[in-house]
Amino acid sequence: MIVFKNLFQYRELLKTNVQKEIRGKYKGSFLGVLWSFLNPLLMVVVYALVFPFIMKNNSIDNYLIYLITGVIPWNFFTTCITTGCNCVWINGGIIKKVYFPREILPISVVVAGLINFLISCVIILLFLIFGGVGLSFQLLWLPLIALIQSLLSLGLLFVLSAINVYVRDVEYIVSFFLNLLFYATPILYTADMFPESIRWILYLNPMTHLIEAYRNIFYYQTMPSISSLLYIGLFSLIVLIVGFMIFRKLEKGFAEEV
Repeated sequence: MIVFKNLFQYRELLKTNVQKEIRGKYKGSFLGVLWSFLNPLLMVVVYALVFPFIMKNNSIDNYLIYLITGVIPWNFFTTCITTGCNCVWINGGIIKKVYFPREILPISVVVAGLINFLISCVIILLFLIFGGVGLSFQLLWLPLIALIQSLLSLGLLFVLSAINVYVRDVEYIVSFFLNLLFYATPILYTADMFPESIRWILYLNPMTHLIEAYRNIFYYQTMPSISSLLYIGLFSLIVLIVGFMIFRKLEKGFAEEV
């Protein structure tokens, strides 16, 4: 409860930080916030042009839309993690001078990432409409799935941003593992391409459950798996709690290390 009290008390600082994360990311660029649309769109175009040549027996209908419904949520996850790893370190000057709840820093990154993601979802909706797939009431599941992903991202960010203050190599290690995780997540391919005997390995990856949930509501227009949502929701909550405990433990030395 103290956490929520602190966040309410410092809500203006949280709001300012979120605005800074959104505007500062594209500060000085000609297109500004339009890059929130262009970045994931350009990624999708590259994969759509290259990957069908690798996966010659591609039997996925509307493959471009299939890609978009995976790449944009993935981009939300990686942007939060890569941007947030540094969030405590780069605010070292403020941390040394002013007291405020340090958890505001990673929370601001995730909230800004969530806003950018919801803006990017407009791209998905446009492709669904003009690609002939259409829209369905299953889109009502979007806020819940995005919330679960935000909790997972925030939990990981609490740990990574805190450790990165003490071990500066963390952000580079994380970047490397995110590249590996991308190919271990069914974004460019379907999970059923793997033999059933080893397919369970894919589902050890929490992002597999989230990507499939997004695909269900956007691409397949079916209800996401309730058991999968419960599993990943509980997992994300545990990661959030444990991550926050680690963050609070390590924040005692932030002022000395940054």
